[in-house]
Amino acid sequence: MKYVSILGSTGSIGRQTLEVIKSFPESLQLVALAAGRNRQDFLAQCLEFRPLVVSLEQEEDAQWLKEQLARRGFYPEIYYGLDGLVKVATCNQATVVVTAVSGAIGLVPTCAAISAGKDIALANKETLVAAGEYVTALAAKHKVKLLPVDSEHSAIWQCLHGESKNSVRRLLLTASGGPFRQWEQGDLAEVTPQMALQHPNWAMGKKITIDSATLMNKGLEVIEARWLFNLDFDAIDVVIHPQSIIHSMVEYGDGSILAHLGMPDMRIPIQYALSYPQRWTNDLPRLNLTELNRLTFEQPDTQKFPSLALAYEAGRMGGTAPAVLNAANEIAVHAFLAGQIKFTDIPSTVERTLAAHQVVTPSGLEEIIEVDGWARRQAAKILSKY
Repeated sequence: MKYVSILGSTGSIGRQTLEVIKSFPESLQLVALAAGRNRQDFLAQCLEFRPLVVSLEQEEDAQWLKEQLARRGFYPEIYYGLDGLVKVATCNQATVVVTAVSGAIGLVPTCAAISAGKDIALANKETLVAAGEYVTALAAKHKVKLLPVDSEHSAIWQCLHGESKNSVRRLLLTASGGPFRQWEQGDLAEVTPQMALQHPNWAMGKKITIDSATLMNKGLEVIEARWLFNLDFDAIDVVIHPQSIIHSMVEYGDGSILAHLGMPDMRIPIQYALSYPQRWTNDLPRLNLTELNRLTFEQPDTQKFPSLALAYEAGRMGGTAPAVLNAANEIAVHAFLAGQIKFTDIPSTVERTLAAHQVVTPSGLEEIIEVDGWARRQAAKILSKY
């Protein structure tokens, strides 16, 4: 039996993780839950799964939850805020923590879980983007597994299984290209949040969907892959694959390319992260190869979508640059969703924030968090001038 904590249970990945847990009651048991402000859905989850430890973002919501659960005779430990995320991440009974919160807020509880000896099913890519060197070293110190949940990293992980790292020539991360792949560059300034939230293949949260539309999501995945698989950026390529059937590939030195194919369904990589090293049989929809008309591939257009190039640049700069990239992007995406800036202002805000930053090698987690805060303030200052 594996005992699971979930950070971000009312988001897309969190909900699908709960579906997987329900499908394997003999192998998986939920012990702790944390969510943001969606208290009604969170209440329903608590009543269905009966976790031992729970947390919401706001104190008033946590108090409301306590009253609602008490009326039903259920008395778990209830917390709120960052401290609550840490309590859920370090729940004594948990053996694996699914980090499905969006943004750099996942960094502190993820590191706390690692220090507590919990394996990490990693869906919060910002953790490795902002602090990849620190987090991977911490995981190695505590002999903790980092189990990728992103479909692309899960695909690479599986294609690498049983192979020598020395035989790898390059990783090929696939990207759908988003909803504006075929748009003219000059038209992108007219993109609205509603347009950008219409991803052609995947149902995801708002922030990651916007990142997919700008290709920043793929840039963040490149940085994450560098740390997950310990390869240089020159050995990590991105290829546009609009059908999202091949989730990623690994090219080996002998010319062989191993590809992972499957339906665009996040429950599959979530399940594999939780079942590893086993594979469990499920009844999810199957890929029918005879129904595929074609699989196509293109080079990403970094002139049209500069966020991908910015991510490579920040990754190669190293030090605190990826943390700045990530934080500035979060601020810009939220401003775009609020209707305050144009779609094309997102990468320009990130670029200008990076240009204002003096890159250093962080001494530890505290300095990374300080740089994250600086980047958010700097990005907000830049946004105020649009």
